[in-house]
Amino acid sequence: MAEQNARDVAEEVRRAARDSRGHLMAILAAGTGDIAAAEDAVSDAFERALRTWPISGVPDNPSAWLLTVARNRMRDGFRSANARTTVPLDEAEATPHPHDGASDVDNIPDRRLELLFACAHPAVERTVRTPLMLQVILGVDSATIARAFAVPAPTLAQRLVRAKRKIRDARIPFSLPSRDDMPERLDAVLEAVYASYAIDWQFVSGETLALSLSGEALHLAVLLATLLPDEPEALGLAAVLCFSLSRLDARVVNGVFVPLDEQDTRRWDADLIRRGEAYVRRAADAHRVGRFQLEAAIESVHCDRARTGRVDHSALATLLVALVARAPTLGALVAQVAVVAETEGPGGALARLDAIPHAERFQPAWALRAHLLARLRRDGDARRAYDKAISLTTEPPLRAYLVERARALG
Repeated sequence: MAEQNARDVAEEVRRAARDSRGHLMAILAAGTGDIAAAEDAVSDAFERALRTWPISGVPDNPSAWLLTVARNRMRDGFRSANARTTVPLDEAEATPHPHDGASDVDNIPDRRLELLFACAHPAVERTVRTPLMLQVILGVDSATIARAFAVPAPTLAQRLVRAKRKIRDARIPFSLPSRDDMPERLDAVLEAVYASYAIDWQFVSGETLALSLSGEALHLAVLLATLLPDEPEALGLAAVLCFSLSRLDARVVNGVFVPLDEQDTRRWDADLIRRGEAYVRRAADAHRVGRFQLEAAIESVHCDRARTGRVDHSALATLLVALVARAPTLGALVAQVAVVAETEGPGGALARLDAIPHAERFQPAWALRAHLLARLRRDGDARRAYDKAISLTTEPPLRAYLVERARALG
């Protein structure tokens, strides 16, 4: 029974970490600007929860309990001799005390956005802003971030440490920027929210959306769109996530990945699609077009298949030309080739795919190459392309799908 109780408590701690970590970090770091100290305090609070909750029971308000413990840890650290040499004592003591932890967590506005914009400050090196936000606010481990950004883990770790020191030493304020400063910092914040969704997308299912990074990304995107109703890119990002996450239940069936154009639209979340369309309409009123607005329009075309039963490849081709002109990412370039295959045939599409630079380690490029070669009846080349795509695939359902396609070549 005790062992089962320990497992239940561990699950409650994981749930609290997903629900509360970003909020706790924002509250604790705002007092002093010391992100590293806040991270240590939050980690210590979760460790104590794992030790004490199996004995005392899970508190009625886990977030308030964690905030109290973390604040006590920070206060003790600031009072130590070492802290007094690095943090002014009056500033350290200005950190709010835990007399009313429950109201802090439950009633204050979501302060994660203030922390996000602090991490996006111009004083922070541009290349580290998104990784910093992913680690600090969303709790993505540095090894996962390093893989996602193709950066050696030790190099990324050093950059993150330097960025946290910069925020502390430069006294970067934890506040929303002015209207004049917003454009320079908003792009980095939107990128971080989108990156958290992209990193998590392959691992989340409909049942776990509320506890996933994708769920957090959707929450933050909607929060940004609510606070910045005149920013079309914030509205565009919210739309992208609504559309994409509406298809969670349809993308994996019986453990096997299902391509977008083969998904059963009856499994799509109609409410999320309606929310996405509303964001698209609001963004269109701004008469300014950016990357996330274009991605939202592309997602909208795909989701419209639930209404019409067909995909408007001509509209997709037009939108992808505009997207590639503004944001020529590997994903956008490969998506453009896939649409070309539908409008111009596999031969021309294969030639375009060959012309995309730096795609040697990009799994979707190899999967598309295999598909195009199979359509051209070049089975031997297609099989080799599938083998390469499979070797670059870590997601079991997608791997199962690619293996089955390779076997179907005969």
